[in-house]
Amino acid sequence: MSERRILVTSALPYANGHIHIGHLVEYLQTDIWARFQRLRGHRCIYMCADDTHGTAIMIRARQEGRSETELIADMSAAHQRDFAEFQIAFDHYGSTDSAANRELCARVWQALRKGGMVAEREIEQLYDPQAGTFLADRFVTGSCPKCGASDQYGDSCDKCGATYSPADLVDPRSKLSGATPELRTARHLFVEIEQLHDWLERWVAAGHLQDEVVNYLKGHFLSQPLRDWDISRPAPYFGFEIPDAPGNYWYVWFDAPIGYMAATHEWCAAHNEDFDAWWRDDGTEIHHFIGKDITYFHTLFWPAMLHVAGLRTPDRVQIHGFLTVNGEKMSKTKGTFVNARTYLDHLDPTYLRYYYASKLGARTDDIDMNLEEFAAKVNSDLVGKLVNLASRTARFVADTGLSASYPDDGGLFAAAAAAGEEIAAHYERCEYAQVCRRVMALADAANEYVESAAPWALRKDPTQAQRLQDVCTVALNLFRQLMVYLTPVLPEMSRATGELLAAPITAWSDATVPLAGSPVGAFKHLLKRVDPKRIEAMITDTRKAADEAAAARGADAPVAPATDPAEALAPEIAFDTFAAVDLRVARVAAAEHVDGADKLLRLELDLGPLGRRSVFAGIKRAYAPEQLVDRLVVCVANLAARKMKFGLSEGMILAAGPGGKDLWLLAPDSGAQPGMRIA
Repeated sequence: MSERRILVTSALPYANGHIHIGHLVEYLQTDIWARFQRLRGHRCIYMCADDTHGTAIMIRARQEGRSETELIADMSAAHQRDFAEFQIAFDHYGSTDSAANRELCARVWQALRKGGMVAEREIEQLYDPQAGTFLADRFVTGSCPKCGASDQYGDSCDKCGATYSPADLVDPRSKLSGATPELRTARHLFVEIEQLHDWLERWVAAGHLQDEVVNYLKGHFLSQPLRDWDISRPAPYFGFEIPDAPGNYWYVWFDAPIGYMAATHEWCAAHNEDFDAWWRDDGTEIHHFIGKDITYFHTLFWPAMLHVAGLRTPDRVQIHGFLTVNGEKMSKTKGTFVNARTYLDHLDPTYLRYYYASKLGARTDDIDMNLEEFAAKVNSDLVGKLVNLASRTARFVADTGLSASYPDDGGLFAAAAAAGEEIAAHYERCEYAQVCRRVMALADAANEYVESAAPWALRKDPTQAQRLQDVCTVALNLFRQLMVYLTPVLPEMSRATGELLAAPITAWSDATVPLAGSPVGAFKHLLKRVDPKRIEAMITDTRKAADEAAAARGADAPVAPATDPAEALAPEIAFDTFAAVDLRVARVAAAEHVDGADKLLRLELDLGPLGRRSVFAGIKRAYAPEQLVDRLVVCVANLAARKMKFGLSEGMILAAGPGGKDLWLLAPDSGAQPGMRIA
């Protein structure tokens, strides 16, 4: 197996807020993949930085009475502390507000100018005369021009679902100062990305993306001319001023991804490496890990910028879904919008690393953190199966060490060694849930061996001393073998395993050769069981912080209670009545708005061997069509078709919540396939 040279990135966290458990899905997914590549013997560097520019940073710094550079320095230190405690191992962590990033932005900009990709024109935009700044959509509120609902954002109405321009709002107000915005004209610069339409179509189809992402891009963007990208913002703005357009600044989405290169540039300078070898040489692989909310920027604009600048385009953009908690969107008032620091105050980061890995697949499906399942899975898999192998045997050979030669184990070690390439293939494809399932199946077999051999009973019989040593040698080698496979997920437990057995885990091949004749250290607890009381304390602290923040803002209304009153149960039904409902897994093949319908989306559901169904669902206020394509849902498949004025609805999808924007689709776990019956 030849060595690969790999550069890996995660999306840059924004410097306007702290890291939370939703963010950690991405950074842990990336860290696991990078650690796996290193364990396989490849050269893999992991680059990241803080995304530091934009209006939000500028406004927050003003409100706090300090400079933007002071603000972003504090946030960078906080981010890096949190990442380090979750054992996320960056090779370099930089900032987009750096000299290297400014220089690289200028290089890319010059290439766009030289390529004839930049256009200039005047546009009208709302301006806050008191704050002295142009206003992004989210900084303007007013009454909806369609239904009259008050306190709506500048781009869409929560009540009726209408979309509009901020200038269309009735009685608009700036969220920054409360002033009435003025409509002003400013010069903006645009990148005419449509010039690269044909090239982007070829790049998108060339295997760099998941299939569902390719379908999304083809259906929503590449099927029509691409809109010009507004690349500039007028002063005042915290960012880099455009050298050939004084008074204009590069929009944050221009300089943020260039931050990947700037971080690499700084790392190269510190390690005497060649920057071009990492960003121009065909011998390097570039892999980006991002969330699906920023697909548009990373799969169209970013490859286009790199292509025009003569730089390597990504070999892979791995896109993941969002995190829900207990089946719902993360909520501060319910205590489930948990900051990384709050989690660390109460729980071991190893728990979260394993739990996320056990849920993550290669697709863009959302993952749910069910807190009861979280505790049960960690306690069962890590403590009850994995650590159990060492805790039940290590103390019996602390004085003797392992047997001089590896004993007969009935083929267990050889079988697990043979599974190594299958497990490696799952890691390579980001199928971490499959890794965990396969390793836990091997752990089950190892525990059956220990249970059958009963070393605790052998210890009572002095004539069985050699047999006891042999059994413990087998058990500890099987334990170490499984820890090799889980080293990317559980780096701290892997380190402790190396100390226990006087043999640090350094390579994937460590799983193929058993230890013999080596000492065994005094056993120390590798991992405690999850205490549900610590989870409750974490939720309580999160809720308390939300209450205090609301009070500090001078909120007029009290914070919503942690739990809403339960809706009354429907009348009891017989089991046969329930059994008559045929629930099936379905994949959303297509989703679109319905002309004339305020609440409905039309979905085309793929039920695998059962064919396709057209279903109208009242979820328009909670989900945009592009969020649904290729998502797994639960469908009532034997519901009688219903004739509606918009067409025929041939089923129903299941969702929870009171309605409107507060709806959450029910989804099967990863691994389910369209057409499967739900029992």
